[in-house]
Amino acid sequence: MLTEERYQRILQILDDRNAVTVAELSRQLNISESTIRRDLNALAEMGKLNKVFGGATALTRSSGIFETDVANRMNTMGEEKTAIAQYAATLIHDDDFVFIDAGTTTARLIDFIENNKATYVTNGIIHAQKLTNKGFETYIIGGRIKPLTEAVVGTNGIKSLEGMNFTKAFMGTNGIDINAGFTTPDIDEARLKEAAVHNSYMTFVLADHTKFRKVCAVTFAPLRVGCIITDACPDNKYSEITIVKEVKK
Repeated sequence: MLTEERYQRILQILDDRNAVTVAELSRQLNISESTIRRDLNALAEMGKLNKVFGGATALTRSSGIFETDVANRMNTMGEEKTAIAQYAATLIHDDDFVFIDAGTTTARLIDFIENNKATYVTNGIIHAQKLTNKGFETYIIGGRIKPLTEAVVGTNGIKSLEGMNFTKAFMGTNGIDINAGFTTPDIDEARLKEAAVHNSYMTFVLADHTKFRKVCAVTFAPLRVGCIITDACPDNKYSEITIVKEVKK
């Protein structure tokens, strides 16, 4: 394998996983660990990754206002989202007043919810349908529908949340970063997420490992306000700021 090809393969693996060890790269690429170490040093000097003890971590990625639609996101990281959703569903108890944010992982959460004594509020069109079909007491907030994410957003949506005091909020996010916090590409969606988090006693952010070290256009909450439920956290620094629960697929 040529040097440039090795570099590209390493960066592809790192982009997918956010963090990787020398041993893992050696095994996946069938290349000696000494060669992998030299490659990581070279890529770090080029500013392509962060070299850490025993491996490497991805650089923070900025996606600005770019956002994919629900159909595309629904089919990515399926096993990881399922594991996250299954665990999150166990956190809902009798008499909880729950906000469920729009998003593909939060939509999967509903598949595993069994508690019919809680009350549910959502800004997701699909989410409201799924909750209603399961016979749960469900409210959907009013406002403008954003076609790309099939979510209710905007000023009217925020007003709908006024006076609601959730015991728990289950939120989606497009990016998680040490400095930027939880981020999303859309200003209107960010402001509604911000209001839901503010009105909730406990906040759980459901996010697979690809969301870490990614920064989108607008921050809706600092890391300290939400427990992160994920399949894998790439850096212990996140656990120094907030609670991180890793669940295995």
